[in-house]
Amino acid sequence: MTNSNIAASIKQHLDQMIAFRRDLHAHPELPWEEVRTTQKIAEALEAIGIPFRLTKPTGIIADIKGGKPGKTVALRADIDALPVLELNDSLSYKSQTAGKMHACGHDAHTAMLLTAAKALYENREQLRGNVRLIFQPAEEIAQGAIEMIKQGALEGVDNVFGMHIWSTSPSGKISCNVGSTFASADLLKVTFKGRGGHGSMPEACVDAAVVASSFVMNLQAIVSRETSPLEPAVVTIGKMEVGTRFNVIAENAVLDGTVRCFNLATRERLKAALERYAEHTAAIYGATAKVEYIYGTLPVINEERSALLAQSVVRSAFGDDTLFTEKPTTGGEDFSFYIENIPGCFALVGSGNADKGTDWAHHHGCFNIDEDAMAKGAEFYAQYAWSYLQQDSF
Repeated sequence: MTNSNIAASIKQHLDQMIAFRRDLHAHPELPWEEVRTTQKIAEALEAIGIPFRLTKPTGIIADIKGGKPGKTVALRADIDALPVLELNDSLSYKSQTAGKMHACGHDAHTAMLLTAAKALYENREQLRGNVRLIFQPAEEIAQGAIEMIKQGALEGVDNVFGMHIWSTSPSGKISCNVGSTFASADLLKVTFKGRGGHGSMPEACVDAAVVASSFVMNLQAIVSRETSPLEPAVVTIGKMEVGTRFNVIAENAVLDGTVRCFNLATRERLKAALERYAEHTAAIYGATAKVEYIYGTLPVINEERSALLAQSVVRSAFGDDTLFTEKPTTGGEDFSFYIENIPGCFALVGSGNADKGTDWAHHHGCFNIDEDAMAKGAEFYAQYAWSYLQQDSF
């Protein structure tokens, strides 16, 4: 199923891949600001000979045309960094921009996909079909995938594949489960309005702090008593702004939170319950409530045939012991929009290695990756595309 020539090509480009990743790591750019990153990717594609087009305001779509007719498979990598202060002071390639950091591995994703592109291009005459390369901006704010799709990223595409470096999985292991992989990730804002006044005269007021506190304490019953234990869900209030002074009863309270689940029907039930809890809690105290529910990413649900193909590619390319089963995460991924209407799957490439200090959580200032895992990541990209296009029927 896999191609030994592709494996050989990947090995020839490992040093360049790591150097490219380190350059991106030293020059992180936030969502929709990936100008230098886009330029570097364009220069690399031009050097290989792969035609591409720039998307707006950042990002790139490129195509490798195979020597034989067939379908089109898309490979996606995200390219943006985070507003995180890097704490890896000993790294020679530490971020050169204070407060910005590749704290999630997107620098590695980009370098791996470029290396896979080199290998596929070098073996393009044997490809039965075409490979679309998607270098996507703004994943961290869940906007990039939608915009890339609007700009034609999926036009003519039959299947789409992506991956993520994963620090909680052992380095070199690869997971691509059938079904649930990432949860939907929505935003919640609740504003309670009471009646402010002097702290010595509570009877003349409606205390928004009490209303908000009651809401926070009670809303977990939405998960524990209104949601099936077989349908995982998370409701978190992460921020509360209430009050202005120690002796002033608060008139307003603003709460921000997030809602995560793996099922769209569950998602709608959670939304309705949150609105009900807010309205009824406010009514108990004589306050009012306004709920803003902002849909974020969809859940990432790997299509069965695509995930099974990815598993077979892992076994063929790297051996049975490389295949790993990682539990679904309630983190969000806007890769979900690519597979909303097109078959595909999303894999996790383990990078956790305590001896190398690469087992820090994603988005932490000490996050780093085990670069040895990148060789498998790059080859996995390329071998998935090759194997998908070789299928007589899919």
